[in-house]
Amino acid sequence: MKRLNRRSFLAASAAMTAAPAFGAPTAPGAPVARKSGPGSQVPSRPGVVDVVIVGAGAAGIAAARRLAAAGRRFALIEASPTVGGRCVTDTATFGVPFDRGAHWVHMPDINPVAKLGTQTGLDLYPAPPGQRVRIGRRYAREGEMEDYLGGTVRATTAIADAARKNDVACAQALPKDLAAAWRPTIEFVLGPFGCAKDLSEVSAVDFSRSAERDSDLLCRQGFGALLAKLAAGIPVELSNPVTRISWGTKGGGVDVETMRGQFGARAAIVTVSTNVLSAGKIKFTPDLPKRQLDAAAKLKLGSYDHIALELPGNPFGLRPDELVFEKSDSNRTGALFANVSGTALCIVEVAGSFGRDLAAKGDAAMFDFAQTWLTGMFGTDVGKTVKRRHATHWNDEPWVLGAFSAAAPGGQPSRKVLMEGLNDRIWFAGEAAHETLWGTVGGAWESGERAADAVVKSFGRKPS
Repeated sequence: MKRLNRRSFLAASAAMTAAPAFGAPTAPGAPVARKSGPGSQVPSRPGVVDVVIVGAGAAGIAAARRLAAAGRRFALIEASPTVGGRCVTDTATFGVPFDRGAHWVHMPDINPVAKLGTQTGLDLYPAPPGQRVRIGRRYAREGEMEDYLGGTVRATTAIADAARKNDVACAQALPKDLAAAWRPTIEFVLGPFGCAKDLSEVSAVDFSRSAERDSDLLCRQGFGALLAKLAAGIPVELSNPVTRISWGTKGGGVDVETMRGQFGARAAIVTVSTNVLSAGKIKFTPDLPKRQLDAAAKLKLGSYDHIALELPGNPFGLRPDELVFEKSDSNRTGALFANVSGTALCIVEVAGSFGRDLAAKGDAAMFDFAQTWLTGMFGTDVGKTVKRRHATHWNDEPWVLGAFSAAAPGGQPSRKVLMEGLNDRIWFAGEAAHETLWGTVGGAWESGERAADAVVKSFGRKPS
């Protein structure tokens, strides 16, 4: 049986040029943070470029690489101290790679990040097949798995059928006679685990248009390390939040104000999350049109966090990179991703409304849930086994404010709205600006390339 990752259980059930510029790539190495003084890789103060890219996550990195290939001058500006956005690998906490955000490289056959990743020299390997479900302190038997998978297929088919008629909430589309014993588990896997939101908050059309994610690669050094490798040599303004973007400049162009000065440019590519846009952390002059603001609100990020535990000695007897769910009777559940890349690192994934509420209570509550939940499933007192531990809090990350986007019921058209350019001056990019690969690093990457291509094409048009 294929490995369950996000929505891939469905497959399991079915069988620049010559002159140096701000954005001219340098020699291979780590991403280049802007610095002042002799030998700087970028000018010692802001100035005028062709394009300002706001955010150095997957979309921003992809846009920068595209603009560099087109010979365009750009400035890549990032509010946080690292590149990667929601795809960052931490090696300090556990002494082994720990992906704080995205981890699975979905659909490697068509994923541009996977294709580029094979050129980095990092160790990319197929995610192993097989996933299991715990029922109490044992694994589900074959007949029980058939009931679970059959219920999952019925649920997703019903959502797809409903989406062809009207964009309702996924929960509203579920069959009324869906096996009650499996319903909470199915709702968790389809909703919080797959969309970072409860099914009552997810558009049936958005869910149905999401591309199947039935095969994956994993990166032994971490997905964030892979993304950082792809940013190698690109000058990046780190720890420099953008505070205002003026796009009503007389004669065209934009002015981008940051904590360390102002950039003038012909256009800006804005890759910040929809929650950051909605929160008004970046001021726009004039204000963004209501059309774009409404779109961002309908593509609000869900909640998805990792509770990471170092468990030496493999106390659960699980294989490397094994994914385990439980037959739950409520939304107080999670997913276990065990022995990451063969290490002692095990991650309990919590998401949706339960995960959001749990994370809001702080680390102690998160660790208590993880340890109690694992002990209940395996009968092993995790509290006596766990060494180091750590929990992410993506809802509190000031320049992210959540996990990834899933459209609200009726909100799927907002993705196209977010992909529209504003007067050939502002383009938005990121996972939310992709109709089928939303919620993925590959989708963010493709949207960044699309925005960069649109900007370059606009330069051939008469300024508005």
